[in-house]
Amino acid sequence: MGDKQDLVFLAIDLGAESGRVVAGRFDGQRVDLEEVHRFPNGPVAVRGSLFWDILRLWTDIKAGLGLAAERYGERIVGIGLDTWGVDYGLLARDSSLLGNPYHYRDSRTDDMMEAAFRKVPRAEIFERTGIQFMQLNTLYQLMAMVESDSPHLAAADTFLNIPDLLNFWLTGRKVSEFSIATTTQCYDPRTGDWAHAMLEKLGIPSRIFGEIVPPGTVLGPLLGSVAEDTGLGRVPVIAPATHDTGSAVAAVPMDPDNAIYLSSGTWSLMGVEVRTPIINDKMLAYNLTNEGGVGETFRLLKNIMGLWLVQECRREWQRAGQDHDYGEMVAMAAEAPAFGPLIAPGDARFLPPGDMTVRIRAFCKETGQQPPQSKGAFLRTALESLALEYRWVAERLDELTGTGLETVHIIGGGAKNELLDKLAADATGRTVVTGPVEATALGNVLVQALALGHLDSVAEGREVIQRSFDLKTFEPDKTAAWDAAYERYLRLRPA
Repeated sequence: MGDKQDLVFLAIDLGAESGRVVAGRFDGQRVDLEEVHRFPNGPVAVRGSLFWDILRLWTDIKAGLGLAAERYGERIVGIGLDTWGVDYGLLARDSSLLGNPYHYRDSRTDDMMEAAFRKVPRAEIFERTGIQFMQLNTLYQLMAMVESDSPHLAAADTFLNIPDLLNFWLTGRKVSEFSIATTTQCYDPRTGDWAHAMLEKLGIPSRIFGEIVPPGTVLGPLLGSVAEDTGLGRVPVIAPATHDTGSAVAAVPMDPDNAIYLSSGTWSLMGVEVRTPIINDKMLAYNLTNEGGVGETFRLLKNIMGLWLVQECRREWQRAGQDHDYGEMVAMAAEAPAFGPLIAPGDARFLPPGDMTVRIRAFCKETGQQPPQSKGAFLRTALESLALEYRWVAERLDELTGTGLETVHIIGGGAKNELLDKLAADATGRTVVTGPVEATALGNVLVQALALGHLDSVAEGREVIQRSFDLKTFEPDKTAAWDAAYERYLRLRPA
């Protein structure tokens, strides 16, 4: 790589902890990545509410694009942007932003699922949307605005998820990209449109929801003002899968008919790629979801509270003046005794930030378990509990698809945690293959290349990934101890 003829695609990749502008260099056979600009991200607390600092993120995006323009110049052929799901901004008739976008962990969604179910039954919402129930979903954020008689909702002319809002600022085009739209629980996959009737029953004005476009849509060139501010030309902006997991799954070097993907980070998103959504009573009972993917696919998956548990332990210890890097924390967990107390990662108490060890200790006491006695034990509890949740989800995926899925592909930053990778193999009894770590940015780049005619299919893009990166394999050591731990876990896990 590095030849002057390489094409350069810029991936703007925003996560819950940090954002990046990354250059993907593609020579037609292999791809590599170079980070151009990284910047922090996280909630901003104001008067008891949590928001995203969207204008600072916008400033950092433009700064990253400017640095890329200096480094790569005319080799840059495309720009794509992806972010986390569910959060959004509302625009007035003059296209101005109505307030700061809320953070999905804000407490305003407390009790909003129940408020929605009083107007539209839970089963009907699932039948219309096929989406997993979580209080952070856009639907319940909007319900909070309805219940509080929000003046911003009354004044809104346009709803845009976070990546769609930023793409509007980049290009001037107001559209909703398919993969991010499906995360809202406001989209009907059967009609391929917003669930207008359901939204109106809930008191949410469906007029604010606009055109939906597929991943790989060329939105247009950079606005002249942005091109001038960054030093870029009128480079085309492509909507990849603007939901970061949608982009990540596009980069998994897997056989989609015989593999489970697991995007491991703050959240663990674990599922399979299907051609049509599965919406039935079992899906509703298991609280799995159908999110949009690339190439006319859906991602049948479960959103799992992932390494957030570990991240919040680290932040708690940092506040106490005890800083540990992630490598040190993995070593501490590896040294702790196996098969200690367990938690249910999906318990709602673990969703908000702060005091994670206090909450883990309380869960253990409430369930008749001796709480962890050391930092390593807290971490081991979190990681083993995650691995056992992976087993539960894998078994449900087998059942729902009628297959025996043999391999779990772990991608994302969490793939670097080799202790969790091995625990996942042992707990599920399946081969685990890890990599690439940078799946989201790679998927973003590959969808751009596909949109601009430099690749012919998602399958070809996955072959490029396979040639470009070394993958690591973990084989399971199945033991009776894991079966016993799983039986304990099932008793703790809410139905």
